[in-house]
Amino acid sequence: MLKEFKEFIARGNVVDLAVGIIIGAAFTAIVNSLVTDLINPLIGLMTGGTDFSGHYLVLKGNVPDGASLQAARDAGASVFAYGAFLSAIINFLIIAWAVFLLVKAVNKLQHSIVAKKEAEAIPAGPSQEQLLIEIRDELRATRA
Repeated sequence: MLKEFKEFIARGNVVDLAVGIIIGAAFTAIVNSLVTDLINPLIGLMTGGTDFSGHYLVLKGNVPDGASLQAARDAGASVFAYGAFLSAIINFLIIAWAVFLLVKAVNKLQHSIVAKKEAEAIPAGPSQEQLLIEIRDELRATRA
């Protein structure tokens, strides 16, 4: 059983999966920083600093006017936190757009690398002058 476990771990797909998870975690940190540090502040400027995450409706319970969402929850009120949901949707769309742009850029880079390698792999054929010389020599050989 230990031998089978070693073979399982040594298989390439397990190692590839582990590398993919590690790269994915690092990529998640990059995308989260992009959204949190760069995109959200720009959206805040455009919306006048409006933060939807604290908007809610009280379904049941008593909450003082102007209380935060967390204060309403701490007071034991049943709340409909539509603002947090809207913020989650906005963040998802921003993250999905950022991932789309990054994947598109990586695919473009990979495509250009593959095209360059394919162009280098094609051997150069004889030049036009070399072909004409070969034709001339063949014609001379057939006349003789």
